Amino acid sequence: MEFSKLVEHLEKVENTQASLEKIDILSSLYSESEDHLEDVVMLSLGRISPAWQDLDLGISSKSVVDIIAMASGRKEEEVEEVWKTSGDLGDAAEEMIENKKQQRLMTKELTVEKVMNRLQKVSEMEKQGISQSVSQDKKKKLLADLLSSAEPAEARYLARMMLENLRIGIGEGTVRDALDQAFLNGEHSELVQQAYDYSNDFRQVAKASRKGTEELDKIDLQLFRPVKSMLAQKVESIEDGFDTVGEPAAVDFKYDGLRAQIHVKEGEVKIFTRRLENITDQFPDVKKYVEKQVDSENCIIDSEIVGMKDGEVIPFQRLSKRIKRKYEIEKLRNEIPVDLRPFDLIYEEESLMEKPYSERWKRLEEVIDENEDVRLADHIETSIVEDVNEMQQSSLGENHEGVMMKSLDAEYKPGSRVGYMVKLKPVMETLDLAIIGAQWSEGRKSGWLGRLKLGCWNDETGEYEMVGRMSSGLTDEQLEEVTERLKPLIKSEEGRDVELRPEVLVEVEYEEIQESPTYESGFALRFPRLKSFRDDKEEADSKEKLENLYDSQ
Repeated sequence: MEFSKLVEHLEKVENTQASLEKIDILSSLYSESEDHLEDVVMLSLGRISPAWQDLDLGISSKSVVDIIAMASGRKEEEVEEVWKTSGDLGDAAEEMIENKKQQRLMTKELTVEKVMNRLQKVSEMEKQGISQSVSQDKKKKLLADLLSSAEPAEARYLARMMLENLRIGIGEGTVRDALDQAFLNGEHSELVQQAYDYSNDFRQVAKASRKGTEELDKIDLQLFRPVKSMLAQKVESIEDGFDTVGEPAAVDFKYDGLRAQIHVKEGEVKIFTRRLENITDQFPDVKKYVEKQVDSENCIIDSEIVGMKDGEVIPFQRLSKRIKRKYEIEKLRNEIPVDLRPFDLIYEEESLMEKPYSERWKRLEEVIDENEDVRLADHIETSIVEDVNEMQQSSLGENHEGVMMKSLDAEYKPGSRVGYMVKLKPVMETLDLAIIGAQWSEGRKSGWLGRLKLGCWNDETGEYEMVGRMSSGLTDEQLEEVTERLKPLIKSEEGRDVELRPEVLVEVEYEEIQESPTYESGFALRFPRLKSFRDDKEEADSKEKLENLYDSQ
C-alpha cells in the first residue's frame, strides 16, 4: 500500500472530532489494506510494535529537529521556530519539506512497507552493540533519508511516528471497533477486546479478525507475552468496598512499589511493568529471587516489587530510578535493594484467569517458597470492617498506600475496572508546611535531624503553629538532605530538640486531619509523609486552609 493512502485516511481522522466517524474512516482503511494490514494497524496507532516487544526508536524531539533540518536543507533554528509557533514537530516537518531548498532529482514513492521496515531497522540499532553517538548519527541519517522522500503531508505524520505520537485521537478502543466493523460486521467488539487483552498485539488481532471469530477465539495467554494488569476502582470507605466486591473479601496491602508481572517459561524468567515494558535486565535480583523461590516451571505471577533498605520502605519515587537504568545496574541495585510481594497467579501450566481469586490465591501459596526476599502480600479474608481498618492502619504505618479489597469469587479481567478489585487509599490534598523544629536522631542515624515539626501559617497571629511531626518514612538519603538544609537554620538547641528558622517548606501527604488539644493550631495530621521539598514557594499553607480541609473530610 502507498504510504500516501494511509496518510489520506489519517488526515480525515485528524479533521473530525466524532468518534464514530473516526471508526468509519479506519474501518475503510483496514478493509482496503490487503498485504500489509498488520503494519497499517500499527502505524495508525503511531507505533511500530507492541510495548512488550522492547523495540524503541529512541528518538527525542531534539533529534527530530535535526532530522527535519537534514532532510529539508534548512537550519535547525528555522525548524525550531515553526515548532515553537505550532507546538507540533509534524507541522514543522510539513512546512520545511514543502519549502525545502535541496530538491532531490529522483525520489521514490513511499510505501507502508518501506516506512515500517525503516522504522524497525532504526529501533533495532541499539541492540547491535553500536556506540550511542554512532548509533544516533546513523539513526538520524536513515530517518532523514526517509523524510526527504516524503510529500509534505506524509512528512507531518512521519515526524509524529518518529515520536510515536500521532496526536489525532486514535486509541486502542478506536482500533478495536474499526477492526470489528471492517471484518466482523460490527457485532463482535467484545471478542476483539478479549483477543487484545490476552495478546496485547494488534498485529495478531488484526490478522485473526480478517479470518473471523474462530481465529480470534483461539488467541489465549502466552508466556513471555504480558497481559494488561487488572485495575482497581477507588472507593471512599470500607463499607463501599464490601458493597462492591462482596463479603467476605480478600484484603491486601497496597504497597508503595512497582507492579510487576513475572513470567516463568521452562525456568527462564522475564519481568514486565504494568505498561508491558520488559525490565528483566534492570532487576537481576528479582530474577534470582524467582528462580530460587518459585516452585513452577511455567507460570505468570502478578506482584509488587517493593524498595526496602534496613527495614524501611524506599519510596517509589526513588525505586523508579531503577526502571529506566541501562548502566551501573549493580550499583543502583545496592543503593535501592528490593523485596518481592506476589499477590496473584494467573497462569500455572494453564490459564487461571477464569478461575476465582480464592483458587488463584491458594495456587499461589503452593508455588511460592517464602524467605526474607520473597513474601506473599500481606493478606486476610474477612467480612469485618474493623479488620480492614486495622490492615489499612498497618499498611499506612509501614509507609505503604493503604489496602486493596478483592472479590474472592471473581475472575481476572486484564485492564478492566470491573469492580472485582477496589483500592481504599486515603487521598487528601497535600499541604505545603514549614519545618519549624526537629530533633537530633539517635543510634545509627545519629548526626541527622529527624522528628520534624511541621507548621502552618496563622494569618491572624502572624506566626507558625504546629500541626504534627514527621517521624517515620524518611529514607537515609532524605534525612541527609534534610539535615544539610536545616543545619544553617538552627536558632537554638535544648538537649536533642532544635528550634529552626522556618525557611524550608515541604509538600506533605497524610491520612487525615484530626482535632488536637496538644498542638497550638488545634489540628494534627495523621501519618504525615514527605512528598517533596517546595523550593518554589515562600509561604506555607494557612491555618484557614487546614480548617477548610478538615471540614471537607
